[in-house]
Amino acid sequence: MTETADTLDQQLWDFVYAYDAAYDRAAREVGLSAAQACLLDALTGGPRSMGQLATELLCDASNVTQLAARLEARGLVTRGADPADRRVKRMSITPAGRRVHRTVREAFDFPNDRLARLSGPERRQLSELMSKLLAPG
Repeated sequence: MTETADTLDQQLWDFVYAYDAAYDRAAREVGLSAAQACLLDALTGGPRSMGQLATELLCDASNVTQLAARLEARGLVTRGADPADRRVKRMSITPAGRRVHRTVREAFDFPNDRLARLSGPERRQLSELMSKLLAPG
């Protein structure tokens, strides 16, 4: 790697670490782990099966089961049998879960804070570059 590539590689790692740490802090403000906050976030799009959540969150189904149990104990989610297939458990976010999710999102100011450091043209340029970096293939 060239010196510039090495520097950029380190900057990307530093940014990801800072982003994750900020999200973790926002989740902890409401007594959640980052993984629990991610699960609530996934459920804001509607009920999901435990298997769907495991796939979306890139984790093992047993992890989702543990996360769900903790969130359910706090009244933030509900679990029940899927009406179409009673063998499948579906999870939904409760109104209390939506309030907690909203609080986490409000506390997670890292993206807005960092983007506010850029001018309008810089934000547009970053958006174009991010689209290029995130494009498949």
